[in-house]
Amino acid sequence: MEVYDVIIIGAGPAGLSAAIYTLRGHLKTLILEKDTPGGKIVRTSEITNWPGSNFIEGSTLAYNMFEQVLSLNAVYKYGNVLKILSKKDYHVVITDDAKYKAKAIIIATGTKYRSLGLPNESKFYGNGISFCAICDAKLYENKPIAIVGGGDSALKEALYLSKFASEVYLIHRRNEFRGSDIFLKKILKTSNITIKTPCEVIALEGENHLDSIKIVDKDKNEVSYLYISGLFSFIGSDPATGFVKDLLNLNPQGYIKVNQNMETNVENIYAVGDVIEKNLKQIITACNDGAIAGQHLVEKNII
Repeated sequence: MEVYDVIIIGAGPAGLSAAIYTLRGHLKTLILEKDTPGGKIVRTSEITNWPGSNFIEGSTLAYNMFEQVLSLNAVYKYGNVLKILSKKDYHVVITDDAKYKAKAIIIATGTKYRSLGLPNESKFYGNGISFCAICDAKLYENKPIAIVGGGDSALKEALYLSKFASEVYLIHRRNEFRGSDIFLKKILKTSNITIKTPCEVIALEGENHLDSIKIVDKDKNEVSYLYISGLFSFIGSDPATGFVKDLLNLNPQGYIKVNQNMETNVENIYAVGDVIEKNLKQIITACNDGAIAGQHLVEKNII
């Protein structure tokens, strides 16, 4: 079993920021990630609130962070973590195909996209249903698509996708959007975006690929079909904490409870980023969490 000072689970902004501090503090650090390095920001078309940059693409920021961590000699491996076994002086991380031992763990698993909960949904993942506009926009060039959601993510990606798709249907179950007015005002000025409110998707149809959706107008109680080539879902997310639900203290929504040093209820297990209980979930706050946890571990001198 490979042994490390610190294992960081998750390579988003929080996990990568934590790694910068543990590595600079000379802690042997393993980063485990089951998806793309950079987390959700890889799938963000544009970031306009990162200090020092009026505009930066999410994929660029993610790449820069990852390259910086690699330059500090981090060990990076694929790992779908199934469980953590907590012992008195160390912890064991169990993945699909390996076990790793460490004195400390930093959990930075973030959140997972919420599904629509409809029949055939999993069948159409990658075959008409997507969660990443920047990844899949080119697939729908000059084709009609739909977006489900009412927050900033849905509004921003509607604007981005309108540059590629022939028609964008923005579907939200309420008349009011939760997203920022600045994005909504731009949407109202974009000719190929059609707002469908208060509407809800009630069925997904197609053979091997999604080709239409059934929606209901909740005010009129009228059902109609939209014939589309792609559906992008931005209806929220849930914390990726299933693997620690029997180990750590979670709030009713499943987010991990931590103190000011990002410590959980288990000695030398920390949690950072969107996976923890907090008010503001932004890239900059995720990096802040990671920095606090990483530096606190260094100062504890766990070696």
